Amino acid sequence: MVAQEASPAFQGERSMSRKYPPFAAVRAFEATARNGSVKGAAEELFLTASAVSHQIRALETNLDTDLFIRTGNSVELTLTGRAYARKMTALLDLFDETTRTVKEAGQKPFRVHCTPGFAARWLVPRLNDLAFGDRVRISVSNGAPSTDFSSNGADVVIQWADAHVPGVITEPLMRSARYPVASPALREAQNLRKPEDLQRATLMHDETMDAWEEWFAAAGVAPPAFPRGPTFPNCELATTAAEKGQGVALAYDAVVRGTLEDGALVRLFDTVTMPFVIYSVAYKIARKNDPMVREFSDWLHAQVAAEGVAAERGLAQSNAW
Repeated sequence: MVAQEASPAFQGERSMSRKYPPFAAVRAFEATARNGSVKGAAEELFLTASAVSHQIRALETNLDTDLFIRTGNSVELTLTGRAYARKMTALLDLFDETTRTVKEAGQKPFRVHCTPGFAARWLVPRLNDLAFGDRVRISVSNGAPSTDFSSNGADVVIQWADAHVPGVITEPLMRSARYPVASPALREAQNLRKPEDLQRATLMHDETMDAWEEWFAAAGVAPPAFPRGPTFPNCELATTAAEKGQGVALAYDAVVRGTLEDGALVRLFDTVTMPFVIYSVAYKIARKNDPMVREFSDWLHAQVAAEGVAAERGLAQSNAW
């Protein structure tokens, strides 16, 4: 049998000599410390009390120190034992969580929380390119998606902009400018051929971040004195209204490219607003090494990089407070 070469990530560890105590002995000790008795540990581990006591003695011999003070049938942790128990409980909890993550990675759904526009116009059309795209479960929010991972039920949130949230890692994902779009029928019906023509058009306004004044300034055209058109809660509803021929929307280039290719919308004019980060990937700090979170995040970044709309990923930040 030919020996396989270790992967680069582990080659540097060959010279590291690890000396572990017997795992069964560590489990017996940790269970006894946590339960406060040998009997409780024995019931938890489905062993006899004698077997648990034997394992603890073996661990004490291995460590060359007493971990318990024994009085009759009762045990009490020494100062060294108490410190060791705290660390072993934390390590075993991490071991259990990591093992569950790996075991369930191929089975459980992967939950993504995002805006309706990102879901419909960008994410869903590309899911077939993701290795576990069939297990992605999407939930959408009419407002800014919640990054409260204690209640949103999500593994990853595609967050609007790139505000930093305590306890959450934020990776800027997508950067985009905006330009006017309309249905082909509306463009022809209203003869929208130059920026000045929008002064008489019905404009779809975005309550979250309306940028018509910025666009008109960039185009060198005075905005309408009395803007005509409805105001929507977000850019997606404004863009959908434009698809239906109700007016002209100011859409994000990175999001509507597919809609333009399909012919449901047409771009009006070359003038754009200043680009900025419109979406970022957010997840709990505790999940930063989760295999599925990492694969999904890497896939998103590769997609936007290929499309030329990537934000600078190096700006990823987190707050632990």
